[in-house]
Amino acid sequence: MAAQEEGQANGQRLLFSAIAEKVAELGTEITAAYPDGDLLVLGLLKGSFIFLGDLVRKIERPLQVDFLVASSYGAGTTSSGNVRLLYDPETQLEGKHIVLVEDIVDTGNTLRKLLAVLQERAPASLAICALLDKVEMHQPMPEVRFVGFQAPTAFLVG
Repeated sequence: MAAQEEGQANGQRLLFSAIAEKVAELGTEITAAYPDGDLLVLGLLKGSFIFLGDLVRKIERPLQVDFLVASSYGAGTTSSGNVRLLYDPETQLEGKHIVLVEDIVDTGNTLRKLLAVLQERAPASLAICALLDKVEMHQPMPEVRFVGFQAPTAFLVG
């Protein structure tokens, strides 16, 4: 039994190490993509908050952080297709480079709705960063510029 537990612990360390390395790579990519101008990292709560916290520590330039909350799931495990904006960022978006941070891109419905809302506020640029991207699920696909890992189409938690 001890060997099995040790194997699981080693597997978890490898997984966490791979995630930490990928977050550092994403931070480097974002730093390089936005050498100047105002950068706003906008987290989609609640799922993105830990990923966003780790990510902003790896972005080596001044930035601002804010959040928004949207819902499309209701009580189920599949998207209802009805996206509701529950909390709108108070930060001025006009003229800023915005990186919208999401934990998992699933169908893309929520992101398409949010991109339309955010684009109306005249940012200098708008990009998506996701830790996990279920690229096979989006129709039509929103462009996810900064991707940690491609994920299977299964329901994911955690």
